[in-house]
Amino acid sequence: MNNKIFMKAKTYTFCICLLLFITVSCKKHTEPVNIDSTDKKIASFYNSELERCITFLDSIFISKNAEERIAYYKQARKHFKAMEPVLAAIDKNNFKSLNAPNILQVQEEDLTDVKIRNPFGFQVVEELLHEEEGDDAALHNALTITSDRLKLLQRNTHIKLKDYHLIWLLRDQIMRTAATGITGFDSPVLGQALTESQYTTQTLIALIDICKAKFSSKEIYEDLRASFKEGIVALDSDFDTFDRFNFIKNHTDTQLKLLVKTQEDWEVNFPFEMAISNTASSFFGANTVNVLYFSDYKSDTLHLKQKEIFGKALFNDQVLSRSNNMACASCHIKEKAFTDGRKTFDDRQVRNSPTLTYSAYQQSFFMDGRAASLEGQVVGVAENHDEFNLPMDSIVRRVLKNPAYKAAIDSLYGNKRIDFNIRHAIASYVRSLNGFNSKFDKNIEGIESSLTAEEKQGFNLFMGKAACATCHFPPLFNGTVPPHYNDTEVELIGVPGTNDTINAVISDDLGRYNVFKTNQRKHFFKTPTVRNSNVTGPYMHNGVYNTLEEVVDFYNRGGGKGIGIHEEFQTLPFDELNLTKAEQENLVAFMKTLTDADFIEK
Repeated sequence: MNNKIFMKAKTYTFCICLLLFITVSCKKHTEPVNIDSTDKKIASFYNSELERCITFLDSIFISKNAEERIAYYKQARKHFKAMEPVLAAIDKNNFKSLNAPNILQVQEEDLTDVKIRNPFGFQVVEELLHEEEGDDAALHNALTITSDRLKLLQRNTHIKLKDYHLIWLLRDQIMRTAATGITGFDSPVLGQALTESQYTTQTLIALIDICKAKFSSKEIYEDLRASFKEGIVALDSDFDTFDRFNFIKNHTDTQLKLLVKTQEDWEVNFPFEMAISNTASSFFGANTVNVLYFSDYKSDTLHLKQKEIFGKALFNDQVLSRSNNMACASCHIKEKAFTDGRKTFDDRQVRNSPTLTYSAYQQSFFMDGRAASLEGQVVGVAENHDEFNLPMDSIVRRVLKNPAYKAAIDSLYGNKRIDFNIRHAIASYVRSLNGFNSKFDKNIEGIESSLTAEEKQGFNLFMGKAACATCHFPPLFNGTVPPHYNDTEVELIGVPGTNDTINAVISDDLGRYNVFKTNQRKHFFKTPTVRNSNVTGPYMHNGVYNTLEEVVDFYNRGGGKGIGIHEEFQTLPFDELNLTKAEQENLVAFMKTLTDADFIEK
């Protein structure tokens, strides 16, 4: 680990996002519910855990004994995880900062607003505590910033929650446990992921106990409570051998279904949809994550199916390019899950074409994340001299010359923004390319029982020992971070220019750096989905690997560093995974089960 980043760390002042809610209730409960009392009890629980967390964290300062320091850290971490469901609900930004990975934080708003911050929080402290040659100054600095942030929360947090906020809180934590909790995402050294997931689940029990009077049905309350307790028992397992497949199928999905019953029992009315559907009843359900959440035009659902059909026609029409010789479909071939199947598309392109399946579930687009929406991505392709090479106003004129296209625009869109309407139609089609009907999906959803033992073991490795899911987050298996899905990660993993593990040299493509010229973002690329990966090779932005077996070998060695590429800001852990040959084969077998059954029909 690079200690220099800690020596420069200093306290930053952030605005704390406090959710102040006016509570109104008109439900038909068998006994009146004192909302103020509910909020006070939740606040009391939260503040108690926060106080204990601070106390144990500060105790690390005064101890000189390494084992004692780690013991104090474990206690501090325990209480932090206990308050996690509440903190993540009322203050997402501070929760993210306190629980962030130990990598440099770079925020790029525009060329004049690039912020580079050293990380702080529990993962930083955890790694410093376990360094062979401890750096007390760096540890003291990280502890000070972390403790100060917690004390700032202590002074400023005011909790007032409506019923739908409570449901969102519960659902987010159920999803967070399945998506990141059981993967080891935020317990990089101690490996306490399963134990910490027990702490957060115990909090969910405490919260529904506080809300017991809200339940009209005693049976639903008891079933939900029992499902959390059963989950805690299931989590009492060894990290490497834990059966994540059965945990999600038998515990996560049960909890989600009971939560839907709970909100019906409480007669909850949601003001809008968040990233996770308000009626999500399974972790891997086709409608669990709202695809329109990632669109800038969430409310534009009128005639949506017809817009998708119109967009498909435009997607396949070469009239959108200057020489009438290229369409979107030229580079995104449906038989290849909408990739081009090449190392690079032609001599003019330095990258290959990534899959469009599931691409809608992102907050940034292109491999370097330079576009903020699918609609914006269309503009990038149109204006690229090596692609369509035709400005949007020229595309508009060509489209309007087609009577069928003009009629579609007139009937489907009630505005004169023809440029936008064309882009929106294409984006609407792309947003429909999500099957969620692979062999894996059908098995974990209980539609069929055809996974082999090797394939199931491959999933458990992907979600655990192999650490794939700490970057390729389920259920989308891309870099969009659950459960809030507000950020799509870019990573530096050290992709080589050629398939050479002896004299490896990093690819000369600077990736994200080319967007803002931020030195700390050289060779960073967006984390793609692993769904349909069996048919989207060759792999990496430059197609350097031809098979999934080669990709797994690269990661098993420790990424770039494992083959001799040394990059200061590599985000992939430098350690080898030490997967056996059989484990690597099982991992590949699982990834092949993520191939959708119907993308050719799209």
